[in-house]
Amino acid sequence: MNMLTQRLNEYEKLMRLDKPIGSLLLFWPTLWALWLSSDGQPVWMLVWIFALGTVLMRSAGCVINDYADRDFDPAVERTRDRPLAARRVSPWEALYLAAALVLFAFLLLLPILTKLLLLLGCIAVFLAASYPFTKRFFAIPQAYLGVAYGFGIPMAYAAQQGSVPWQGWLLLAANVFWTVAYDTEYAMVDRPDDLKIGIRTSAITFGRFDVAAVMCCYAIAFGLIAWVGLIAGLGWIFLASILAAFVLAGYHYSLIRARQGPGCFKAFLHNNWVGVVIFVGIALDYLFHGVKPF
Repeated sequence: MNMLTQRLNEYEKLMRLDKPIGSLLLFWPTLWALWLSSDGQPVWMLVWIFALGTVLMRSAGCVINDYADRDFDPAVERTRDRPLAARRVSPWEALYLAAALVLFAFLLLLPILTKLLLLLGCIAVFLAASYPFTKRFFAIPQAYLGVAYGFGIPMAYAAQQGSVPWQGWLLLAANVFWTVAYDTEYAMVDRPDDLKIGIRTSAITFGRFDVAAVMCCYAIAFGLIAWVGLIAGLGWIFLASILAAFVLAGYHYSLIRARQGPGCFKAFLHNNWVGVVIFVGIALDYLFHGVKPF
């Protein structure tokens, strides 16, 4: 029994269930899309399906990421004790676990499955599986991650509207810029180690302009989200939440401008509150004003 418990603990760490920040950063944009695509009245079964699917797909992505980086992680201080890097879990175990997680995520979609959702789901799996390998050749893999992390957005629109309007793709673009912002903060923590092992990250690509690039990405992301909200007819409560997000980004600037690891990591974690603030603004605006999309 102790051996089984120990094994399950290793799988939990491999799936990052002990570190829910990644799931939350996937979940908030999906909630934005569920509310915006339904005029503030989402089908609650869809909310639960997408909530569980977010956890499963993020977990699968983490497993695949550690599989791809199993020979790099031992050289990085922050990742050397991960189960695959420390050889406490075998590569084949990781692949079986990732396949099982993807299968469970697919089963969740069966009650609402359409041809469009099936297509989008397959693309989502491809993005999650291929992202870790983009760090070998892509100058800003965080942009690719933003697409992978945000693909719940078009899926949410497809599930509720049967199609993905251009506003859905605009919201996905906003998520890409937001992801580049917060994941660059994350990458700034590992920059010295990543330079040694040859991993490509936005923190390395941006170089001495890293802080400026992060702030620009925040500004573009929030501007695009505001655009989508205004198109949907949202009012001052929503706009107040966008302003609050800008204030939070200003706080992140104070944390990352010295380019010290603890401050950059704190800023990364604090992005959960950015997602919360924007979602609360969307939900409250619909609740109190009951606006209809144009």
